[in-house]
Amino acid sequence: MTMRITIKNGMGKCVIISFRTIPEKFDSDYDRSRFFKELYGWKQTVPKNGRRYLYKRLGVLDDVPHKKIADSVFLIAMEHMKRMEEFFSEWEKKVEYDIMNVMVERNRIKDLYIERTSDR
Repeated sequence: MTMRITIKNGMGKCVIISFRTIPEKFDSDYDRSRFFKELYGWKQTVPKNGRRYLYKRLGVLDDVPHKKIADSVFLIAMEHMKRMEEFFSEWEKKVEYDIMNVMVERNRIKDLYIERTSDR
């Protein structure tokens, strides 16, 4: 994977996203687990011919640079907000989310501005 880091001077526009699942709205535990897998990704182990193969399945946050603040709370650069809104809109009946616009010194969050140039 090739990455190019772009750092701009001054303050960066960021968004803090917090979310809460509504357990009774999910059809099953599997459905709720699917939400978390699509967001965070997961590791899959496949046994075959006496061996075990480990695969990393990517989630939305694997493609969106972010900083985890707490469980179900993370910080992203404003430029990635559209992608996160698209994801959460797919789950709008089962997950509540809030956003808070913040300004952060770019030198404190430079990894949120990583431009990913690889094909994933």
